[in-house]
Amino acid sequence: MPLWLGLVPFAVAYAVTARAAGLGVWETQLMSLTVFAGASQFAAAGLFASGASALGVVGTTFLLNVRHVLYGLSLSRQLPLTRWERTLAAQFLTDEAYGVSVVHGPRDPAGLSFAFLLGAELSLYVVWNLSTLAGALAGAVLPDPQALGVGVIFPLAFLGLLVPLLADRLNLLVAAVSGIGAWLLARVLPGGLVILLAGVGGALLGAWLLTRLEPQEAGA
Repeated sequence: MPLWLGLVPFAVAYAVTARAAGLGVWETQLMSLTVFAGASQFAAAGLFASGASALGVVGTTFLLNVRHVLYGLSLSRQLPLTRWERTLAAQFLTDEAYGVSVVHGPRDPAGLSFAFLLGAELSLYVVWNLSTLAGALAGAVLPDPQALGVGVIFPLAFLGLLVPLLADRLNLLVAAVSGIGAWLLARVLPGGLVILLAGVGGALLGAWLLTRLEPQEAGA
C-alpha cells in the first residue's frame, strides 16, 4: 500500500507528459493498459513528442526494461511456475511487484506463491491505470511533471525494500559495490543498461564471495 501512494503521482505525471506529447486520452490509457512500465512509458511519450521512429521507441524502451531479465531469473529460482503462470506473471511484472514479492513473499505464512506475486502485480496495475486515467482527464489543470518531484519516489521506495535484506556483511558489501558501480556507469550509459550491468556484476560478486566463504566456514 505505501507503494500505491508513490505510484499515483508517477502515473499522473506520465499521463500529463503523454497528453503534452500529443497523445489522446485513449492512446495515453492504452499504453498503460498494454505496456505497464512507468519509465518506458515516460520515455516513449517523450520520443513521440520529438518525432522519433518506431524503431527508436522500441529500442529505447527495450534497454529500459532489459532489467526484467534479471527479475525473471531470480523469480524462476525461488518460485516454480507453470508455463501459463510464467506468461501471466511476466506481463504484469514490475520493479515494485518484484521487490515486494522477494522481500515479503517468503515471510507470508504460505511462503512466496503465484497468488502472492500476482496479487502484488495486479494491485499495482489497477492503481497505475486508474491514476493514468485521472491524469489524462485532468492534465490541463495539473502542474509540470517535473514540479511533482516524482523522480525521488521510487528510489526511496526501493531503499525501503532493500534495507531489510542487508542482514549481514556480505549482502551489505555487494549492495554497496553494486550501487557505486551503477552510479559510475550511469555517467556514460543509458539507465536500463546500467541496471542490467550493475545487477549482473553484483550477482557475480555475491556468488564469488560465497564460494570463497563456504570452504572457509566448512574448514572452521
